[in-house]
Amino acid sequence: MCCFSKAVESVSNTNIFARGLKNGGQFLVYSMLMKAGEDLAMILPLPTPKDVKEDGVRFLNLEKYDNFFAELAAAFPVPRTKGDTRGPALWGTDKLKVVEVGSYVASFVPTLKAFDRLDEAFKLPTKIWDGLPQYKEASFAVFQLKKGEKKVHPMAFEFPRRDPKTLFFPTVHIHDGTVHEKEKFDHVLYAQFESAPMAWEESQQLAGQILSKPNDTHGIVDAKGHVYRRRMSGLLKNEDVYV
Repeated sequence: MCCFSKAVESVSNTNIFARGLKNGGQFLVYSMLMKAGEDLAMILPLPTPKDVKEDGVRFLNLEKYDNFFAELAAAFPVPRTKGDTRGPALWGTDKLKVVEVGSYVASFVPTLKAFDRLDEAFKLPTKIWDGLPQYKEASFAVFQLKKGEKKVHPMAFEFPRRDPKTLFFPTVHIHDGTVHEKEKFDHVLYAQFESAPMAWEESQQLAGQILSKPNDTHGIVDAKGHVYRRRMSGLLKNEDVYV
């Protein structure tokens, strides 16, 4: 799920990478093009265990690997679809942990109730969550983004999964404060699997041969494994992807 605390003018060219870990965790990398008229927050609900702690998510800085997804895309023969000053305080008095990750700041919100500890400008109205019962027991990664038109450098983190056998891709859209049954998708999903689904394209080369700086991914990518891709474009059912 990719949702914004305020309306955005446009969001496109979304790329997501996921890889599961033997300890039950998952790496997730997220990037997009966006245009917004004011500072806002992007919120990604995560299917974490119920007892996850406030330090349960590890944020990783890929600011210096801005072309991460461009290099992954180059591994496939079919073409894809098409330093900031910190803004207002994102956290309230009883602060959640703040992590500086490249050109933005991020925080992990372990429960819906913990959103009370965020500034009003950077959270969604309660009525929206009431219409999304699937996230009642979710946790949330929150990223503060600056206004303007820009490519957001890859946002990366590791989180514990509620179901260690399932990879999660946050693809539900909330861009205007309303949950729509269908949304326009402009997404490319990348992943590394032990056993890949039939519908996913497989890279001919290993990840270590695809990426120019595999050692700079903080272990996110398994250099000895292949990379798989699935494209999602057009008007599709507005839901997250589990594989």
